[in-house]
Amino acid sequence: MPELIKAIEPFRFYTRLHLSELTGLRASNLSQLLSLVKQVPGSCIYHHTHKFLQQHQYLSPEPPNDFAYWVSKVLGEEELGERLASIDTVQFSTIRLLRDKIAATIENYLKNNLSSKLKFAVEDGEFHFIKSVSFVLPTNYIAYDLREFADVVKNITIDSIYFHIFESRLRLEKKTNDFSNWIETSIGDKELSDKISRLDPYTYTLEDLRKTIIKIVEQKLRD
Repeated sequence: MPELIKAIEPFRFYTRLHLSELTGLRASNLSQLLSLVKQVPGSCIYHHTHKFLQQHQYLSPEPPNDFAYWVSKVLGEEELGERLASIDTVQFSTIRLLRDKIAATIENYLKNNLSSKLKFAVEDGEFHFIKSVSFVLPTNYIAYDLREFADVVKNITIDSIYFHIFESRLRLEKKTNDFSNWIETSIGDKELSDKISRLDPYTYTLEDLRKTIIKIVEQKLRD
């Protein structure tokens, strides 16, 4: 059996603790929603587009979008709701770009539907902006090669999977997920890195995502 390639830098696994915090900001109509989407912290945009994945890790995505839900169910603007729901989150490498897409979608709709500005939410039906607060913590797990990496991925928590696949890429504005970045830069295997980076993580539960990554890496080790 050929000797495993040792990483230039070992992969250090992290996990995260999460809190949801009310901002006190709320919208009653589309104009207010648009204005606040443009100015709230990125942690708010992150919360309202990733809450489902954070709170229901074992359920099957597609994750719902809070903006789309409120626009459709509370304001009755189903066409806009569909446009917001169809935004492909995986295409956006940063929260900033995702925010811009959401804002542009609402803004373009309002330009062609002026009467929609006059629709207000019912009492107690306002959109309340919530922000996601995360605390990133180191774990005791470190991998020096692909075999150790696969073994650790089998045992880490889904919070660690979530951090390295979703949160570190979007909130820290990295080009790809942590696993793919390490495999390419420290192991030197771009083909394997690309296989993992091409996965659409939003179409998996976190446990299925774990299993898929392990399967891809172990197939590489067998090859």
